[in-house]
Amino acid sequence: MATASILIVDDESTNLLALKQILEGEYRLIFAKSGLEALAAAEKHKPALLLLDVQMPDLDGYAVCRRLKANPDTEGISVIFITGLNETGNEAEGFAAGCVDYIVKPVSAAIVRARVRNHLSLVRATSLMKSHRDAIHMLGAAGHYNDTDTGVHIWRMAAYAKALAKEVGWEDEQCNLLELAAPMHDTGKIGIPDSVLRKPGPLTNEEWKVMRQHTRIGYEILNKSDAPLFQLAAVIALRHHEKWDGGGYPDGLAGDAIPEAARIVAVADVFDSLSMKRPYKEPWPLEQVVDALEQGRGNHFEPRLVDHFKTILPEILQIQTHWRQSEQPAAIIH
Repeated sequence: MATASILIVDDESTNLLALKQILEGEYRLIFAKSGLEALAAAEKHKPALLLLDVQMPDLDGYAVCRRLKANPDTEGISVIFITGLNETGNEAEGFAAGCVDYIVKPVSAAIVRARVRNHLSLVRATSLMKSHRDAIHMLGAAGHYNDTDTGVHIWRMAAYAKALAKEVGWEDEQCNLLELAAPMHDTGKIGIPDSVLRKPGPLTNEEWKVMRQHTRIGYEILNKSDAPLFQLAAVIALRHHEKWDGGGYPDGLAGDAIPEAARIVAVADVFDSLSMKRPYKEPWPLEQVVDALEQGRGNHFEPRLVDHFKTILPEILQIQTHWRQSEQPAAIIH
């Protein structure tokens, strides 16, 4: 069974046949013999990969590639140019047009198979990350579905968390993962009754018991996936209300027993919550917000993280300004 669709474009039938013999049986193959045919086939079939001849009579490969990349419906198709040895000097033009690789004629079966396999792996990885981002958006929004006044809070605080993680020495890949995981921290609120979640006044002790269940609900939802992203999100959802001194919930963990990701998100979450306007309060002045973080040092927050957060405060304020300028009713992950 074909695992992916590949569009092969060449005005020479012998070249099409050679590539067909190399790839048939493993992929679903589509063929075109001109640039215009290639554009029509790409829009119709949406192949994962395009093997594209450079020299063609109507539109050359560079023009075809530029048109594909200019069309939102086809811009995501990866393009590999098939080129003669005398055309390799134009590689810069091809990469500028949007291609991902070159294969030189006469083609080698082993090279063609390896390049195609490698680039399709990248396509699948990109597609998977897009699916993850879509899921993040939906789960993050679900957690605040009945909380219409938070605006882009979850995305903004995730950017703060990433900046703080980088400041304390996290690797870039882990910082990026944290930024994607943090918006799902309140996913469990989807399981909290409206009567509690939207209550205009203070919650009773019994209502607080119900509200605190959102951490476990979020964990149970997110922990269903083995993907590192959702495993991290599950831990954050469960632990972002734990406190450094052990006074938090759901389990009263203290100090280093609280995962560092959750400790970081706690600082970012509180800073943003105090900085934003809500129906019951105006945004706090910056000095008052920083004072609140200081008051939480050693009890709510790890002291080291408060210090690092204050160090990067200029960067945090730049992030805040960016989001205030771009805030829309339905935010997206940037």
